[in-house]
Amino acid sequence: MAEGAAVVSAESDCGGDLGAVEPERGVAPIKPQYLTTKEQFHEFLEAKGQEKPSQESEAVDPAGNDLAEPEAKRIRLEDGQTEDGQAEEAAEPGEQLQAQKRARGQNKCRPHVKPTHYDKNKLCPSLVQESAARCFYGDRCRFLHDVGHYLETKPADLGPSCVLFETFGRCPYGVTCRFAGAHLGPEGQNLVREGLVQAPPVRNGLDKALQQQLRKRKIHFKRAEQALRQLSRGPLPGPTPEATVPEGREAEGAPGQDNSDSQLAPQEPDTVGPPSGPLRTCGPLTDEDVVRLRPHEKRRLDISGKLYLAPLTTCGNLPFRRICKRFGADVTCGEMAVCTNLLQGQTSEWALLKRHPCEDIFGVQLEGAFPDTMTKCAELLNHTIEVDFVDINVGCPIDLVFKKGGGCALMNRLAKFQQIVRGMNQVLDVPLTVKLRTGVQERVNLAHRLLPDLRDWGAALVTSVSPGFSGSLSLSLWSSASPAPPSLPTRPPLLQLHGRSREQRYTKLADWQYIEQCVAAARPMPLFGNGDILSYEDASRALQTGVAGVMIARGALLKPWLFTEIKEQRHWDISSSERLDILRDFTHYGLEHWGSDTQGVEKTRRFLLEWLSFLCRYVPVGLLERLPQRINERPPYYLGRDYLETLMASQKAADWIRISEMLLGPVPPNFVFLPKHKANAYK
Repeated sequence: MAEGAAVVSAESDCGGDLGAVEPERGVAPIKPQYLTTKEQFHEFLEAKGQEKPSQESEAVDPAGNDLAEPEAKRIRLEDGQTEDGQAEEAAEPGEQLQAQKRARGQNKCRPHVKPTHYDKNKLCPSLVQESAARCFYGDRCRFLHDVGHYLETKPADLGPSCVLFETFGRCPYGVTCRFAGAHLGPEGQNLVREGLVQAPPVRNGLDKALQQQLRKRKIHFKRAEQALRQLSRGPLPGPTPEATVPEGREAEGAPGQDNSDSQLAPQEPDTVGPPSGPLRTCGPLTDEDVVRLRPHEKRRLDISGKLYLAPLTTCGNLPFRRICKRFGADVTCGEMAVCTNLLQGQTSEWALLKRHPCEDIFGVQLEGAFPDTMTKCAELLNHTIEVDFVDINVGCPIDLVFKKGGGCALMNRLAKFQQIVRGMNQVLDVPLTVKLRTGVQERVNLAHRLLPDLRDWGAALVTSVSPGFSGSLSLSLWSSASPAPPSLPTRPPLLQLHGRSREQRYTKLADWQYIEQCVAAARPMPLFGNGDILSYEDASRALQTGVAGVMIARGALLKPWLFTEIKEQRHWDISSSERLDILRDFTHYGLEHWGSDTQGVEKTRRFLLEWLSFLCRYVPVGLLERLPQRINERPPYYLGRDYLETLMASQKAADWIRISEMLLGPVPPNFVFLPKHKANAYK
């Protein structure tokens, strides 16, 4: 009776139209008193945001069109009119057809990501770093050396306090900082606060000397070449210990020594072992820093029962991972890195491997299509970075990767797939994991067939993922190349399975029945599951299928406090002010990571806007008629409990920019944000 009365009262308050018992399919069930129309929603936001019309004029035109649309897609040249409204001269039919072809498609004619105004009136780095030495380029330097002229042309500060100065006592960006007023003296000198706090080191950076060697191709990958020679003789169903553990290995530095040049450089003739075969010795070997670890001696990766934040391209950056770690994520993984770009020494690609000290269990994900590049890249990372595991991306669905034979295309290229797994496993001293999808085509599952093969190939953990979702089948096993001695217990493999195929993308829910079948097929190996987890109930149902743990991707993008909800088994009705505080912490982490100068601020803003394109899909708990919100339910237009909650629910890029201005100040002139397609926002 109480429920019926509540429905009747809701219908009477809203005219009976919005209080329907059965909500629309695929739409989040929001209480009728909060529902509104699209026109009323935007009128409410415009009425409340009129105090800053000048800032919105750069993002919204007078007709109300969202400039986030690409230029070629927004301007259709209808009725023979140009952009300024003047009549267009008649063109040849062939030229008209060619113009239509250029205008079709999504994200065509996107502007360059890096704005050109960064290089205008840029101060010389020697002055920014306050170096005592004179500029190396002298009069040939293309940057400014007059600090006074630079300060005259520099834009106004974005805020009264600098995050880097407040946190660490010194801002390394000096006069170029967009918050420089907080730490500049009367003569423009960079102030240092007493009791200087050293910034925590971010590990896995790219050394300049190593970058030069990579670009000049002066690094020789001896272990990788030896493993590739063994694999070129044909697939070995059960490799011998000598084949898996090459003895002619170059001498490495002491444990913990980060001297990649000496480790990867060619050996002198007198230090190389005999090439005819493995060196046979008598008695035990004590040179643990010289002898390569056997597969059963590798460090174990035990993540059963832990919450795994999936690798997310673009949005899974280091500041976002710090946010998720704060809310309870146990395992984190870097963004997908292309092995060929790493071997070329690209700074932007190596930045994806950086690790914050708070990430206690951290891995990197590599993407490649060929055994030689993947094996060499694995050997390079084995000597130069600190990780707990290395993951092979066999789940990326985008065409750019799939058509080159990488990503989930490896599921149909078993010969190359086997060589990649075997080769990387031989050169790595940390566990090797593999991320898979259920298959390439819809209703054609392949993961259950690959599991026995991966066990024989020596993978340490297998992650089977499907499009848009980072759950996986994780297989942690001993390599068959060198079985563990009887005195050492053999640890069962760890499997992770994502219940989607490449062809399916986001059109359907994850197939947890298939994941449950793989759990039974994988016994006694533990299996991790992933897909459509947005609440602690979803995680509990996932664990009932027999999986050993869950991996979370889109759920963390919609609400990063999901890890706390799962661990505390409750729904968190988080307020809009608390959500804004989370975004403010993200901007602080971003300024620490990307810098507080103009380029760093705008990079932080763009990654914040990419994240806001997902956060707008979250519906507060107090507004829902039924708990929990499902990940495939889109929110209708609704008015929140306050203006900020309503603003965060907007799906217009202009409103996301307005939120960024609350945290990072006004946007620069001619700023246009083009959000990436959500299907490509993560793997």
